[in-house]
Amino acid sequence: MLKLLAESVFSFDVEWIPDPKSAEILHQIDPIHEPGPDAQESFEALWASARKESDPEDFQPYLKTILCRIVSLAGILREKSPGGGAELKLVSLPVDPTDPTKCDEKALLVTFLKSVGRKKPQLVGYNSAQADVPIIVQRAIVNGLPGFGFSDRPDKPWLGVDYFDARNSEYNVDLADALGQYRDRPSLHQAATLSGIPGKIDVSGDSVAQMWAEGKLNEIVAYNEFDAFTTHLLWARVAHFSGLLSTEQYTTEQDLVRNLLNDEIEAGRGHLEKFIAEWDRLLEITGQTKSS
Repeated sequence: MLKLLAESVFSFDVEWIPDPKSAEILHQIDPIHEPGPDAQESFEALWASARKESDPEDFQPYLKTILCRIVSLAGILREKSPGGGAELKLVSLPVDPTDPTKCDEKALLVTFLKSVGRKKPQLVGYNSAQADVPIIVQRAIVNGLPGFGFSDRPDKPWLGVDYFDARNSEYNVDLADALGQYRDRPSLHQAATLSGIPGKIDVSGDSVAQMWAEGKLNEIVAYNEFDAFTTHLLWARVAHFSGLLSTEQYTTEQDLVRNLLNDEIEAGRGHLEKFIAEWDRLLEITGQTKSS
């Protein structure tokens, strides 16, 4: 289980699509510069190259993350407050899904790497050691970016912040690894909903490519924000089990999440009302007490 509760924790999630530029370079597909129906040809070229002959009906086979393009990053930043408690903040990229200059993958990565490289938070994700962290590193290299401090490594992973050794570093926390291995590993949706935490709502990861092709980046960002809140609530539950949060502190953490959700709804993120409604429904089903 978890061993460290850092002063700064970032529970995050990344969304990506098959990269049209990779299809152009590797499969000579016509260039795609913006979302639209033509993007499907690029997607299919990459999926076809990954599809196994033994499973011809696997329409969206696994793609190596280097062949994918990051379109959204979201997370809950938890930092210790001067009074000894904690403060939560929603971080969501792109900041404006309607502004193409803010949606460029390179711009997203620069913002993420600079922020994480400066603050050095404990990164928390779900299957993040196998997917989210590798795609950030790979796509940063593809885009020719420096690490901006994200790539700094101590001499030994237990001597400081190391995002490249999830096995030995406490700063790259993969909740999927904490909850099980191989066949016993639950999905994020399973682990969350059975714990009274909202899992997937309306959208799944398989829908993201189609949504991007249809120009629905705002819906992808909303879905990504749902997953970020889910990941943070699951982290708090695992931290409670691990003895890093007392029962009182765990209850307070849930209150902080609910307050953040309400603040973001008042600020214009109305889609988060679905998250609260689903949370309340699951708490009732699982017989848990609703946070204030």
